[in-house]
Amino acid sequence: MRMRNIPAVLAVITALPAGAAPADDFLARLNALCGKAFEGRIVDNTAPNAANDPFAGKVLTMHVRECGKDQVKIPFHVGDDRSRTWVVTRTADGLRLKHDHRHKDGSEDAVTQYGGDTATPGTAERQEFPVDAFSKAMFTQQKLPPGAQQNVWAMEVRSGDEFVYELSRPDRLFRVSFDLNRPVTPPPAPWGHQ
Repeated sequence: MRMRNIPAVLAVITALPAGAAPADDFLARLNALCGKAFEGRIVDNTAPNAANDPFAGKVLTMHVRECGKDQVKIPFHVGDDRSRTWVVTRTADGLRLKHDHRHKDGSEDAVTQYGGDTATPGTAERQEFPVDAFSKAMFTQQKLPPGAQQNVWAMEVRSGDEFVYELSRPDRLFRVSFDLNRPVTPPPAPWGHQ
């Protein structure tokens, strides 16, 4: 590149809108679904104990329930179990995913607030969240399988088409796909979020 072209390139880069960051675009896609609920189906489920999976045979429903510029809360209902809420928050460097797990009385489960921050910019369609130090320590304290120390969660929002939630690690792949073309009646509030 010739040196005289550098100012022109810098002018183009600085002219990009602030919302052009993949994290902001991803949050905008989630916010576009605000108030809507969708049923999902398991599309991948490999694990040493997949036969005992608590998700198998249950109606799986996500509800984009609480929306904002910097945070979106998405309850994930498994049959009548309303204990799970995915919380996606904008950070200075990207996005954070936390799993808020509650009991019927609204109190926090012993295994809650786990997740991680994005380590790469990701895309407007897909964001990945490697397990963070807080989660690793809690998994050890709660005696979760050693593989949980290598968890990577992902979310995908294919605009107007599909939402995917994914958990992967060396011995596990779990993916649930939600058809965004078929909204359903929103379920009751998740436990602890009346």
